[in-house]
Amino acid sequence: MPFLGQDWRSPGWRWVKTEDGWKRCEPFSPALEDGNNQLNDISHTVIISGDDEDEEIYGTEDCEFAAKKRKKDHFRNNTDSQCFYREKWIYVHKESTRERHGYCTLGEAFNRLDFSSAIQDIRRFNYVVKLLQLIAKSQLTSLSGAAQKNYFNILDKIVRKVMEDQYNPRLIKDLLQDLSSTLCILIRGVGKSVLVGNINIWICRLETILLWQQQLKNLQMNKQVNNGLTLSDLPLHMLNNILYRFSDGWDIITLGQVTPTLYMLSEDRQLWKKLCQYHFAEKQFCRHLILSEKGHIDWKLMYFALQKYYPIKEQYGDTLHFCRHCSILFWKDTGHPCTASDPDTCLMPVSPQHFIDLFKF
Repeated sequence: MPFLGQDWRSPGWRWVKTEDGWKRCEPFSPALEDGNNQLNDISHTVIISGDDEDEEIYGTEDCEFAAKKRKKDHFRNNTDSQCFYREKWIYVHKESTRERHGYCTLGEAFNRLDFSSAIQDIRRFNYVVKLLQLIAKSQLTSLSGAAQKNYFNILDKIVRKVMEDQYNPRLIKDLLQDLSSTLCILIRGVGKSVLVGNINIWICRLETILLWQQQLKNLQMNKQVNNGLTLSDLPLHMLNNILYRFSDGWDIITLGQVTPTLYMLSEDRQLWKKLCQYHFAEKQFCRHLILSEKGHIDWKLMYFALQKYYPIKEQYGDTLHFCRHCSILFWKDTGHPCTASDPDTCLMPVSPQHFIDLFKF
């Protein structure tokens, strides 16, 4: 007896969260659907070649094949936008089950979670850049061809945002340095590498990265003319409180270069001691003690010495979240179709390194 219904093992319909609740959506964009309708309308038409003597008449099957090919090319070339995926979450499964076949890959998650829009949010900007840096160091070759193309499209948007807004160029310089080092190694060993695509494409990408590095090197910060209250006009205790809010030693040093007053506050031993105690354990201090000429602990040098041996704590305004009940990875403000009675108790923030580890098999 033939099975005429929908396969019960399929993943089901796709749903999107709206103000009125969850609604079912189609996997294709409206523009693509309109294109498909136009292609279907001409499927029974006659296509005649330019030569009147040698006319070629294509039948319905040929037109349907051409329509499918154009549809495939549309998906292949439309990597700048992620409209193909309506939902902003992904189900993370590492093995085949009766309901789902295959497993979720890093490249699939990278394409589905809409990082292009995330970089426009200042709370998520550092998070996405750190994730791209980790992928550049070790996971670039594990991405699919579409994911690699999407990776460089997002990177291009990040560089343009930094050039326009002059926001945190040091972080992007570190990312480009790691990426260029990785590509140099892969391109030299082209016979052994697993880069997707022609080697000339990767050489062009490496040249583009070198161009970005030169542009960031020549970046000049615009001096804003402001006749109102400035940072230097704040009281000393407020400036000191601002410095104590930083979790990165390089940010403290950079701010200390603005004025002599800020430099004096940035050299405070107690400030660097608090920073070391925040990032590192007491046992780690004992292994790498650095004393000054007066016999006191040099906490500033201690911080940078410990940073070489141990990872520091990372702070982000907003991160991806993982639902332990549904095994779904998503941005918290977009939500996901959770079936738990109390969804908030099932959520777990995902650091960039944890994101990479989720897709290691």
